[in-house]
Amino acid sequence: MVKLGMVLSEFNLEIVNDMRGAARRHAEFLGADVVTERWTPGVYDMPLAVKKLLDEGEVDAVVTLGAVIKGATGHDEVVTGQASRKFTDLSVEYGVPVTLGISGPDQTRHEATQRVGYAKRAVEAAVKMAKRT
Repeated sequence: MVKLGMVLSEFNLEIVNDMRGAARRHAEFLGADVVTERWTPGVYDMPLAVKKLLDEGEVDAVVTLGAVIKGATGHDEVVTGQASRKFTDLSVEYGVPVTLGISGPDQTRHEATQRVGYAKRAVEAAVKMAKRT
């Protein structure tokens, strides 16, 4: 059984909670076990939690879940770009899949709500990569 860790953002919590539910249901459907969850204040803060989870060495893959909503500035692009780059770096460094279940940038709250199901894609990728690496 594939052991998954989840790192979730508290920012836009109502959307992320829905993503969490979809991800957990899909993990169960795939026969994977979510063994731990780590919450961070926002998406930008997630790489450190991912690294600490990888340091512990008890998961086969990490799923990141968050929703970044477009505001009046380009902040959403910076947040998602930097976080996703670091997730890739950590995945390669540790040899453990870290999948991107963060919606955004450049989305409205309504669009983020419509994309809650994308969390399943991150779980699917995590399970497939854990089995293939």
